[in-house]
Amino acid sequence: MSKESQIDRRDFLKAGAGLAAFSGVTFITHPERVFGANDRVRVGICGIRGRGWDHVREYAKIPTAEIAAVCDVDENVIGHRVKQMEQQGLPKPQSCADVRKLLEDKSIDAISIATPNHWHSLMAIWGCQAGKDVYVEKPCSHNWWEGQQLVSAAKKYNRIVQHGTQSRSSIGVMEGMKRIQDGLLGEVYLSRGLCYKWRDTIGRASVEPVPSGVDYDLWTGPAPMKPFTKNRFHYNWHWFWDTGNGDMGNQGIHEMDIARWGLGVTFPTKVSAVGGHFLFDDDQETPNTLNAAFEFKGSEGKRKMLEFEVRHWITNHEAGIGTAEFHSLGLPAAGLTAAAPKPKKGHGASKLGPDAGTHNTIGNLFYGSKGCMALGGYDSYKTWLGKEMTPGPEGHGGEHHFANFIDCVRSRKKEDLRAPIEEGHISCTLVHLANASYILGRTLNFDPATERVIGDDEANQLLRGTYRTPYVVPDDV
Repeated sequence: MSKESQIDRRDFLKAGAGLAAFSGVTFITHPERVFGANDRVRVGICGIRGRGWDHVREYAKIPTAEIAAVCDVDENVIGHRVKQMEQQGLPKPQSCADVRKLLEDKSIDAISIATPNHWHSLMAIWGCQAGKDVYVEKPCSHNWWEGQQLVSAAKKYNRIVQHGTQSRSSIGVMEGMKRIQDGLLGEVYLSRGLCYKWRDTIGRASVEPVPSGVDYDLWTGPAPMKPFTKNRFHYNWHWFWDTGNGDMGNQGIHEMDIARWGLGVTFPTKVSAVGGHFLFDDDQETPNTLNAAFEFKGSEGKRKMLEFEVRHWITNHEAGIGTAEFHSLGLPAAGLTAAAPKPKKGHGASKLGPDAGTHNTIGNLFYGSKGCMALGGYDSYKTWLGKEMTPGPEGHGGEHHFANFIDCVRSRKKEDLRAPIEEGHISCTLVHLANASYILGRTLNFDPATERVIGDDEANQLLRGTYRTPYVVPDDV
């Protein structure tokens, strides 16, 4: 990174008392870039240990994209990943620990965010304010309010912002949604999201010194500062309210988004959730079993319903979702075996889908006046029609979500985004409402017009969240 592109940390900290997402500072200091036929979109990837490494691999496949920089608060992760990139023949990227330095680099066109949840919205808002387009992992927000602020920032700064619900770019899922929209199932009145993942106990972890090379203050960012434990760090941060949103906001947001999409609704009018942390005595704060019900007003005032279930241990494969047979739909017979390949860690583990042949049941069910549909993982669907449940159309197909983002960065056509941030915010709001209902132990009545819980200040404050200075999402983006 050139000297002129780097930000001086002392000057940065003087920019504003709260440093409220660069408030009061002008960052768009260059005209909108026009991409030529041979120009590549220069991407900075933020958070590269887990899901961020998938970002590296996906962008590396796209001829019109270039991984120009990587950013991570753990210098050990940076060193390891940069070495891996060089071993795979990828150009060595610039690297830094602080995203604020990366955002000052005028040569970076877009950032791709794969940090813990509590950083998603703030980092994305900073990116918009710095004139960068943004790919932000799911969930786009740690609470409802900051998601709304991110939507406002994307609009104000005219940025391309893609939400990391990659099912929206799956050929199989898009085909299934088209079947529903074309009336194959008749009037769809109910959808169910299934998030059944084999999650073992995380045990208990003692307080210990912060590992060498880790900027723990920066990692903590907007969240309250807590003593370091391994359970609050890598991956297990998902199960603490300060940094994660439980499995409904981790794996479940994918299925929540599809369930809402197929039902053809936006914000709910009523939400009720019950559950708990069952079986294990460990450090986890979020529920490992959770049932949520959402009520919507559809077209012509007709009510619709969405049910969502998180389950963490022994389960069955409803409608066959999660079996090798279900995920092999549409694939050639040659090369398939009775048992699916064992999935690798992460997303998109095998050509049969990320959950084929495992303990997991990840997908959706849709019920209509003429039939029902099962949609599994990110790629396959089956239908059954009429009272006799006669097998109907089925399909399968992969996704190219990162390529869709890069295409839209180049074309500047927001309308071509498969998962625009506006849709991501709506689906994430359902997650936040369900978690709030669970925490408070009561049903929440929601006003879709104002995006507020009716007559419940405590719920609205919970959905608003709090921030640790200087990592504050601003009131005015």
